[in-house]
Amino acid sequence: MSVKYKDYYEILGVPRNATQEEIHAAYRKLARKYHPDVNKSPDAEEKFKEIGEAYEVLKDPEKRKKYDQLGANWKAGQDFTPPPGWDVHFDFWTPGSAADRGETSWRTTDFSDFFETLFGGAFRKAGKRSERTSGPFAGTWVQNGEDTEAKITISLEDAYRGGTKSIMLQTPKVDEKGNVTLETKSYDVKIPAGVVPGQKIRLSGQGKPGVGGGKPGDLYLIVDISPHPYYRLEGRDIYYKLYVTPWEAALGANIDVPTPGGFVTVRIPPGTSSGKKLRLRGKGLPNPKGKPGDFYVEIEVAVPEKLSPKERELFEELKKHSTFNPRR
Repeated sequence: MSVKYKDYYEILGVPRNATQEEIHAAYRKLARKYHPDVNKSPDAEEKFKEIGEAYEVLKDPEKRKKYDQLGANWKAGQDFTPPPGWDVHFDFWTPGSAADRGETSWRTTDFSDFFETLFGGAFRKAGKRSERTSGPFAGTWVQNGEDTEAKITISLEDAYRGGTKSIMLQTPKVDEKGNVTLETKSYDVKIPAGVVPGQKIRLSGQGKPGVGGGKPGDLYLIVDISPHPYYRLEGRDIYYKLYVTPWEAALGANIDVPTPGGFVTVRIPPGTSSGKKLRLRGKGLPNPKGKPGDFYVEIEVAVPEKLSPKERELFEELKKHSTFNPRR
Protein backbone atom coordinates (compact mmCIF):
# COMPACT_ATOMS: atom_id res chain seq x y z
CA MET A 1 0.00 0.00 0.00
CA SER A 2 1.41 3.40 -1.01
CA VAL A 3 0.62 6.41 1.18
CA LYS A 4 1.89 9.96 1.50
CA TYR A 5 4.86 10.26 3.86
CA LYS A 6 4.32 12.53 6.86
CA ASP A 7 7.25 14.33 8.47
CA TYR A 8 6.14 14.49 12.07
CA TYR A 9 9.11 16.62 13.06
CA GLU A 10 8.21 19.18 10.43
CA ILE A 11 4.56 19.17 11.55
CA LEU A 12 5.58 20.07 15.12
CA GLY A 13 8.33 22.42 13.93
CA VAL A 14 11.13 20.71 15.85
CA PRO A 15 14.49 19.23 14.72
CA ARG A 16 14.94 15.47 14.56
CA ASN A 17 17.20 15.58 17.63
CA ALA A 18 14.65 17.49 19.72
CA THR A 19 14.33 16.49 23.36
CA GLN A 20 11.07 15.13 24.77
CA GLU A 21 10.59 18.44 26.61
CA GLU A 22 10.94 20.40 23.35
CA ILE A 23 8.48 18.08 21.59
CA HIS A 24 5.96 18.44 24.41
CA ALA A 25 6.32 22.25 24.46
CA ALA A 26 5.88 22.49 20.67
CA TYR A 27 2.79 20.26 20.77
CA ARG A 28 1.13 22.27 23.53
CA LYS A 29 1.75 25.55 21.72
CA LEU A 30 0.35 24.28 18.40
CA ALA A 31 -2.55 22.39 20.00
CA ARG A 32 -3.64 25.55 21.78
CA LYS A 33 -3.40 27.53 18.52
CA TYR A 34 -5.42 25.09 16.39
CA HIS A 35 -7.86 23.69 18.94
CA PRO A 36 -11.30 23.60 17.26
CA ASP A 37 -12.92 25.30 20.24
CA VAL A 38 -10.53 28.23 19.86
CA ASN A 39 -9.66 28.36 16.15
CA LYS A 40 -12.72 28.56 13.91
CA SER A 41 -10.87 28.44 10.57
CA PRO A 42 -12.02 25.66 8.19
CA ASP A 43 -8.77 23.69 8.34
CA ALA A 44 -8.16 24.07 12.10
CA GLU A 45 -9.70 20.72 13.02
CA GLU A 46 -7.68 18.81 10.43
CA LYS A 47 -4.51 20.63 11.47
CA PHE A 48 -5.26 19.85 15.12
CA LYS A 49 -5.62 16.16 14.32
CA GLU A 50 -2.36 16.21 12.33
CA ILE A 51 -0.52 17.81 15.25
CA GLY A 52 -1.96 15.23 17.60
CA GLU A 53 -0.91 12.38 15.32
CA ALA A 54 2.67 13.67 15.19
CA TYR A 55 2.76 14.04 18.95
CA GLU A 56 1.31 10.54 19.47
CA VAL A 57 4.37 9.12 17.72
CA LEU A 58 7.16 11.44 18.87
CA LYS A 59 6.17 11.50 22.55
CA ASP A 60 6.57 7.73 22.80
CA PRO A 61 10.25 6.62 22.75
CA GLU A 62 9.40 3.22 21.24
CA LYS A 63 7.20 4.58 18.43
CA ARG A 64 9.64 7.43 17.81
CA LYS A 65 12.50 4.94 17.46
CA LYS A 66 10.51 2.90 14.92
CA TYR A 67 9.60 6.04 13.01
CA ASP A 68 13.22 7.25 12.95
CA GLN A 69 14.30 3.92 11.42
CA LEU A 70 12.72 5.11 8.19
CA GLY A 71 15.51 7.64 7.99
CA ALA A 72 15.53 11.30 7.10
CA ASN A 73 15.62 10.78 3.32
CA TRP A 74 11.87 11.01 2.83
CA LYS A 75 10.12 14.27 2.14
CA ALA A 76 6.65 15.18 3.29
CA GLY A 77 4.09 14.38 0.59
CA GLN A 78 6.20 11.75 -1.18
CA ASP A 79 4.59 8.42 -1.99
CA PHE A 80 5.72 6.02 0.70
CA THR A 81 5.67 2.25 0.84
CA PRO A 82 6.88 0.50 4.01
CA PRO A 83 10.13 -1.45 3.55
CA PRO A 84 9.85 -5.24 3.13
CA GLY A 85 9.36 -7.03 6.43
CA TRP A 86 8.12 -3.90 8.14
CA ASP A 87 5.65 -5.12 10.74
CA VAL A 88 4.95 -2.82 13.63
CA HIS A 89 1.89 -3.13 15.85
CA PHE A 90 0.92 -1.08 18.84
CA ASP A 91 -2.16 -1.34 20.99
CA PHE A 92 -3.54 2.09 21.93
CA TRP A 93 -5.71 3.05 24.88
CA THR A 94 -6.24 -0.38 26.34
CA PRO A 95 -8.31 -0.46 29.56
CA GLY A 96 -6.33 0.90 32.47
CA SER A 97 -3.77 2.61 30.27
CA ALA A 98 -2.60 6.16 30.90
CA ALA A 99 -4.92 7.51 28.21
CA ASP A 100 -7.82 5.49 29.62
CA ARG A 101 -7.32 7.33 32.92
CA GLY A 102 -7.51 10.67 31.15
CA GLU A 103 -3.78 11.37 31.30
CA THR A 104 -3.37 11.82 27.55
CA SER A 105 -4.01 15.43 26.64
CA TRP A 106 -5.00 14.77 23.04
CA ARG A 107 -8.09 13.09 21.60
CA THR A 108 -8.91 12.63 17.92
CA THR A 109 -11.42 10.77 15.81
CA ASP A 110 -8.91 8.95 13.64
CA PHE A 111 -5.35 8.84 12.34
CA SER A 112 -4.05 9.10 8.80
CA ASP A 113 -3.46 6.16 6.47
CA PHE A 114 0.27 6.79 6.89
CA PHE A 115 -0.02 6.31 10.65
CA GLU A 116 -2.13 3.18 10.33
CA THR A 117 0.26 1.75 7.75
CA LEU A 118 3.16 2.08 10.21
CA PHE A 119 1.44 1.45 13.52
CA GLY A 120 -1.70 -0.44 12.62
CA GLY A 121 -2.59 -4.01 13.55
CA ALA A 122 -3.97 -3.94 17.06
CA PHE A 123 -4.74 -0.23 16.73
CA ARG A 124 -8.23 0.75 17.80
CA LYS A 125 -9.46 4.11 16.62
CA ALA A 126 -9.76 6.73 19.28
CA GLY A 127 -13.03 7.91 17.81
CA LYS A 128 -14.79 5.47 20.10
CA ARG A 129 -13.50 7.50 23.01
CA SER A 130 -13.45 11.04 21.69
CA GLU A 131 -15.95 11.57 18.94
CA ARG A 132 -18.13 14.62 19.29
CA THR A 133 -20.61 14.27 22.06
CA SER A 134 -24.34 14.36 22.44
CA GLY A 135 -26.37 15.90 25.25
CA PRO A 136 -25.51 19.29 26.74
CA PHE A 137 -22.12 19.32 24.98
CA ALA A 138 -23.44 18.21 21.59
CA GLY A 139 -21.17 19.18 18.71
CA THR A 140 -18.23 20.09 20.93
CA TRP A 141 -14.75 18.66 21.00
CA VAL A 142 -14.10 16.59 24.13
CA GLN A 143 -10.72 16.89 25.77
CA ASN A 144 -9.83 15.91 29.33
CA GLY A 145 -7.86 18.42 31.32
CA GLU A 146 -4.17 17.89 32.01
CA ASP A 147 -2.71 17.17 35.42
CA THR A 148 -0.64 19.99 36.89
CA GLU A 149 2.02 20.21 39.58
CA ALA A 150 2.99 22.85 42.12
CA LYS A 151 5.43 23.03 45.00
CA ILE A 152 4.27 23.37 48.60
CA THR A 153 6.71 24.16 51.41
CA ILE A 154 5.80 23.14 54.95
CA SER A 155 7.57 23.13 58.30
CA LEU A 156 9.03 20.02 59.89
CA GLU A 157 6.38 20.35 62.60
CA ASP A 158 3.63 20.25 59.93
CA ALA A 159 5.20 17.12 58.48
CA TYR A 160 5.38 15.53 61.93
CA ARG A 161 1.87 16.31 63.14
CA GLY A 162 -0.07 16.64 59.88
CA GLY A 163 -3.09 18.91 59.68
CA THR A 164 -4.66 21.38 57.27
CA LYS A 165 -2.73 24.16 55.57
CA SER A 166 -4.25 27.00 53.53
CA ILE A 167 -2.30 27.91 50.41
CA MET A 168 -2.80 30.18 47.41
CA LEU A 169 -1.60 29.28 43.92
CA GLN A 170 -1.62 31.03 40.57
CA THR A 171 -2.96 28.74 37.86
CA PRO A 172 -3.20 29.28 34.07
CA LYS A 173 -6.65 29.83 32.56
CA VAL A 174 -7.51 29.79 28.85
CA ASP A 175 -10.39 32.00 27.79
CA GLU A 176 -12.69 31.50 24.79
CA LYS A 177 -10.23 33.32 22.51
CA GLY A 178 -7.33 31.10 23.55
CA ASN A 179 -5.62 33.76 25.66
CA VAL A 180 -3.80 32.44 28.71
CA THR A 181 -4.17 34.37 31.95
CA LEU A 182 -3.31 33.64 35.57
CA GLU A 183 -5.90 33.38 38.29
CA THR A 184 -5.31 32.99 42.01
CA LYS A 185 -7.01 30.11 43.81
CA SER A 186 -6.96 29.21 47.49
CA TYR A 187 -6.89 25.63 48.72
CA ASP A 188 -7.23 24.00 52.12
CA VAL A 189 -4.72 21.17 51.85
CA LYS A 190 -4.78 18.20 54.21
CA ILE A 191 -1.19 17.39 55.19
CA PRO A 192 -0.81 13.73 56.18
CA ALA A 193 1.33 13.10 59.25
CA GLY A 194 4.71 11.70 58.22
CA VAL A 195 4.87 13.29 54.76
CA VAL A 196 8.45 13.46 53.41
CA PRO A 197 10.15 15.76 50.88
CA GLY A 198 9.28 14.87 47.29
CA GLN A 199 6.02 13.18 48.23
CA LYS A 200 2.99 14.29 46.21
CA ILE A 201 -0.40 15.29 47.60
CA ARG A 202 -3.20 14.85 45.07
CA LEU A 203 -6.07 17.32 44.80
CA SER A 204 -8.61 15.57 42.60
CA GLY A 205 -10.16 17.66 39.83
CA GLN A 206 -8.07 20.77 40.60
CA GLY A 207 -5.85 20.55 37.51
CA LYS A 208 -6.52 22.10 34.12
CA PRO A 209 -10.20 22.14 33.12
CA GLY A 210 -11.50 19.84 30.41
CA VAL A 211 -13.02 21.05 27.15
CA GLY A 212 -16.49 20.19 25.92
CA GLY A 213 -17.45 18.34 29.08
CA GLY A 214 -14.10 16.57 29.49
CA LYS A 215 -12.99 15.77 33.03
CA PRO A 216 -10.63 18.23 34.74
CA GLY A 217 -7.14 17.05 35.53
CA ASP A 218 -5.68 16.68 39.02
CA LEU A 219 -3.35 19.01 40.88
CA TYR A 220 -0.31 17.36 42.48
CA LEU A 221 1.44 19.28 45.24
CA ILE A 222 5.11 18.30 45.59
CA VAL A 223 6.11 18.59 49.23
CA ASP A 224 9.24 20.38 50.37
CA ILE A 225 10.19 20.84 54.02
CA SER A 226 11.83 24.12 54.96
CA PRO A 227 15.15 24.11 56.85
CA HIS A 228 14.71 24.05 60.63
CA PRO A 229 16.75 26.13 63.07
CA TYR A 230 17.32 23.15 65.40
CA TYR A 231 16.59 19.91 63.57
CA ARG A 232 18.08 18.20 60.53
CA LEU A 233 15.94 15.74 58.57
CA GLU A 234 17.41 12.68 56.84
CA GLY A 235 14.71 10.45 55.42
CA ARG A 236 12.40 9.97 58.40
CA ASP A 237 15.17 10.38 60.98
CA ILE A 238 15.50 13.68 62.83
CA TYR A 239 18.85 14.93 64.17
CA TYR A 240 19.31 17.45 66.98
CA LYS A 241 22.63 18.85 68.20
CA LEU A 242 22.81 19.04 72.01
CA TYR A 243 25.51 21.22 73.56
CA VAL A 244 26.75 20.00 76.96
CA THR A 245 29.25 21.35 79.47
CA PRO A 246 32.59 19.64 80.09
CA TRP A 247 31.43 18.48 83.55
CA GLU A 248 28.11 17.12 82.14
CA ALA A 249 30.08 15.18 79.54
CA ALA A 250 32.58 13.89 82.11
CA LEU A 251 30.22 13.15 85.01
CA GLY A 252 27.01 12.35 83.09
CA ALA A 253 23.69 14.19 83.32
CA ASN A 254 19.96 14.04 82.64
CA ILE A 255 18.92 16.74 80.17
CA ASP A 256 15.48 17.64 78.73
CA VAL A 257 15.67 17.61 74.94
CA PRO A 258 13.00 19.20 72.69
CA THR A 259 11.55 16.87 70.03
CA PRO A 260 8.69 17.66 67.60
CA GLY A 261 6.46 15.57 69.87
CA GLY A 262 7.46 17.32 73.10
CA PHE A 263 10.33 17.29 75.60
CA VAL A 264 12.09 14.01 76.40
CA THR A 265 14.61 13.49 79.20
CA VAL A 266 17.87 12.10 77.82
CA ARG A 267 20.55 10.54 80.01
CA ILE A 268 24.09 11.56 79.07
CA PRO A 269 26.42 8.70 80.10
CA PRO A 270 29.59 9.65 82.04
CA GLY A 271 32.60 10.09 79.76
CA THR A 272 30.59 11.21 76.70
CA SER A 273 32.65 12.90 73.97
CA SER A 274 31.65 15.26 71.16
CA GLY A 275 30.23 13.42 68.16
CA LYS A 276 28.51 10.68 70.17
CA LYS A 277 24.92 10.00 69.03
CA LEU A 278 22.12 8.94 71.32
CA ARG A 279 19.13 7.35 69.58
CA LEU A 280 15.51 7.74 70.65
CA ARG A 281 13.67 4.97 68.80
CA GLY A 282 10.47 5.90 67.01
CA LYS A 283 10.69 9.61 67.85
CA GLY A 284 11.35 10.68 64.24
CA LEU A 285 8.76 11.31 61.52
CA PRO A 286 5.73 9.01 61.65
CA ASN A 287 5.27 6.48 58.87
CA PRO A 288 1.67 5.65 57.88
CA LYS A 289 2.87 2.51 56.12
CA GLY A 290 5.53 1.20 58.46
CA LYS A 291 8.06 1.91 61.19
CA PRO A 292 8.56 5.56 62.15
CA GLY A 293 11.92 7.24 61.98
CA ASP A 294 14.25 7.75 64.95
CA PHE A 295 15.40 10.88 66.77
CA TYR A 296 19.16 11.27 67.18
CA VAL A 297 20.78 13.49 69.79
CA GLU A 298 24.26 14.54 68.60
CA ILE A 299 26.51 15.52 71.50
CA GLU A 300 28.73 18.59 71.25
CA VAL A 301 30.91 19.50 74.26
CA ALA A 302 30.97 23.27 74.66
CA VAL A 303 33.76 25.17 76.44
CA PRO A 304 33.20 28.65 77.95
CA GLU A 305 34.89 31.38 75.94
CA LYS A 306 35.56 33.51 79.01
CA LEU A 307 36.30 32.22 82.50
CA SER A 308 35.58 33.87 85.80
CA PRO A 309 38.49 33.97 88.24
CA LYS A 310 36.97 31.13 90.23
CA GLU A 311 36.41 29.01 87.10
CA ARG A 312 39.97 29.58 86.02
CA GLU A 313 41.19 28.55 89.46
CA LEU A 314 39.20 25.31 89.34
CA PHE A 315 40.37 24.46 85.81
CA GLU A 316 43.97 25.13 86.85
CA GLU A 317 43.45 22.79 89.83
CA LEU A 318 41.97 20.13 87.49
CA LYS A 319 44.96 20.53 85.20
CA LYS A 320 47.32 19.74 88.06
CA HIS A 321 45.58 16.57 89.15
CA SER A 322 44.11 15.10 85.92
CA THR A 323 45.98 12.32 84.11
CA PHE A 324 43.72 12.47 81.06
CA ASN A 325 45.54 12.96 77.74
CA PRO A 326 43.30 12.72 74.60
CA ARG A 327 46.37 12.74 72.28
CA ARG A 328 47.89 9.48 73.46
